[in-house]
Amino acid sequence: MIPPQQSAAFVYHLEDVLEVYQRPFDETTPLVCFDEQPTQLIREVREPLPSVPGQPERYDYEYHREGTANLFMFFAPLEAWRHVKVSERRTKIDFAHCMRELVDVHFPQAATITVVRDQLNTHGPDALYEAFVPQEAARILNRIEFHYTPKHGSWLNMAEIELSVLSRQCLDRRIPDKHMLEQEVGAWEAERNASQATVDWRFTTDDARIKLKRLYPSTSA
Repeated sequence: MIPPQQSAAFVYHLEDVLEVYQRPFDETTPLVCFDEQPTQLIREVREPLPSVPGQPERYDYEYHREGTANLFMFFAPLEAWRHVKVSERRTKIDFAHCMRELVDVHFPQAATITVVRDQLNTHGPDALYEAFVPQEAARILNRIEFHYTPKHGSWLNMAEIELSVLSRQCLDRRIPDKHMLEQEVGAWEAERNASQATVDWRFTTDDARIKLKRLYPSTSA
């Protein structure tokens, strides 16, 4: 969704993210896009009927809801790498632990990790001070450079594109519990990483200033 009127705040965050996407690859400062998505857990009431020649597998229309889980997506487009972390919740504490995992597990050798994310209130740097002692929070944040997509501009986050692919390719079936969800998502992740799938981002600041000109405030200078 794009705001219907001029917005200096929108174009500031828009151009900031687009500038980040134009930076050349540098293994010491990897680019990681981060986003999240809830997913419904659904258990079959009756076993599906297996496929037979001329007849696909059939599912009963009845099902039982088993609550929800949350999917945190880490996506490094220049490395063609992604990781999906399954959690029961999506709190500030969960976000803080995702950032520590990013720093200590996924990119321990990086000097600074450039993280593109949205402006959700649970995704702020303050979350790390709620989750960890100040020294630990500061240690993690000193390794991260945050850049924020504009409000109403989630389409600028490449992690959202990956979540869309995940939904189409992996979540288009009934998954009853967190354990199976982790297995299914892990298999999808491994296959997509092995194939070096990525996003070829081509929308630039110059494109934005032409195609989204109506969003830029009018100035006399």
